[in-house]
Amino acid sequence: MPLSFLDFDHLEQARNKRILCLGDCMLDKFVYGNVGRISPEAPIPVFQETRETTMLGGAANVTANISAYGGNVDFISIIGDDEEGEIIRKLLQNQPSVRPYLIREQSRPTTAKTRYVSNGQHLLRVDKEICADPLAETQRTIQLTFNDLIDQCDIVLLSDYRKGFFTPSLTQQLIQTARTHQKIVIIDPKGTDYQKYAGASILTPNRSELKAATGLPVATDADIEAAARHLIQVYGIETILVTRSEEGMSLITAAEAYHVATQAQEVYDVSGAGDTSIATLALALGCGIEIKHACEIANAAAGIAVSKSGTAVVYLDELKRALLRKYGSHHPEKLSTLMAAQKLVHSWKAAGRKIGFTNGCFDLIHPGHVTLLKKAKQLCDVLIVGLNSDNSVKHLKGEQRPIQHEEARAAVLSAIGDTDLIIIFDELTPLKVIETLQPDVLIKGSDYTIDQVVGADVVQANGGKVALVDLVPNFSTTNIVKKLAS
Repeated sequence: MPLSFLDFDHLEQARNKRILCLGDCMLDKFVYGNVGRISPEAPIPVFQETRETTMLGGAANVTANISAYGGNVDFISIIGDDEEGEIIRKLLQNQPSVRPYLIREQSRPTTAKTRYVSNGQHLLRVDKEICADPLAETQRTIQLTFNDLIDQCDIVLLSDYRKGFFTPSLTQQLIQTARTHQKIVIIDPKGTDYQKYAGASILTPNRSELKAATGLPVATDADIEAAARHLIQVYGIETILVTRSEEGMSLITAAEAYHVATQAQEVYDVSGAGDTSIATLALALGCGIEIKHACEIANAAAGIAVSKSGTAVVYLDELKRALLRKYGSHHPEKLSTLMAAQKLVHSWKAAGRKIGFTNGCFDLIHPGHVTLLKKAKQLCDVLIVGLNSDNSVKHLKGEQRPIQHEEARAAVLSAIGDTDLIIIFDELTPLKVIETLQPDVLIKGSDYTIDQVVGADVVQANGGKVALVDLVPNFSTTNIVKKLAS
């Protein structure tokens, strides 16, 4: 079911929506390194650590994904009185649209997962956790806080990682309170006892969780529909959304079924993809997007998440580009704002990718432009193109220029495979863009000298390089315009 332009407009409303999220938060640690020998002490590999990253995990990663889209989140969770809990608190403070309500329990350590990764492969995961029910006082605090916040939210989201947060009685109290206030309740379930989720609006089990909860086969579309309808009938659930890994998603109600195919994707890391999916679903529904379209959007977001390192978030511009690639549009799919591009560059650099940058007016694309882009992409992993706005081109080239408006020029650039991201800038030079993105390599044509390249000093001061590439001679937009005029 293709998305409409109205759906893309609705996604822009994310900044005006608020999700009330509860669940098991955790700290995800990723230790990266190399294995080159076997220990002389035992037949085990020796892991040589090179770097470590720390990210929000579990329900906290759900909130981080909502925040990355610009949505607002009230987040209720439990942490221990320990270093990991303090790190989670500080990481949440860095999410400007998240209001955390963290309850400390002295007897409970903060859940933490440490993954050891070498050459993109997970070698070992070490978990620190206690999966016990919260204290009675903690449960009362959760319910009271929930009651105070329920009227302010658009959607209620419960992220159950089976670490003890959702006792049967507390879960039912939350669902009943939310439904009394006419709120949609989305639950990411765990375990086999789904009685505690009775009355929820939407459950999002994966295929193996659906099988464990029902004891029914889940090999085919028909199997999944039957198992999902069993849950709907027994527990009074309105909708079941089954995530099926490389096979996409299945949306099941008592009356109909809708299967969403996934897009082919290079899988880098599956950590946190489910969090991204449910966060996207909640925000899309909060924005008023029809549920089938919301599933399509969530499916696309999960595909982006698995292509990133660690429990990484997905950004709104990134998601819109993926949807435009899938459904097609006259809008330039690679066009981005500077703020969104800065976040993307940060994630790309964290994954070890070299960022290249070039710029120009690109008015009437000719072989010289194509050659510049092709040679520029050969020098980097990700090529970002700075595009002069219409106002900028007028100041540089005169009142009769540009021949094509900025969105048309961006659309043509977007269709060129060597281009990965496009940023329109209104200034006469791209200096602000270069200072913000800090590319690893700055590329211009050999008709410049390095001292003439705007931003060369900025890139070199940060350890980057400036490259001058040979162009196809005798091609320029100005000459083409003059020839047409004569």
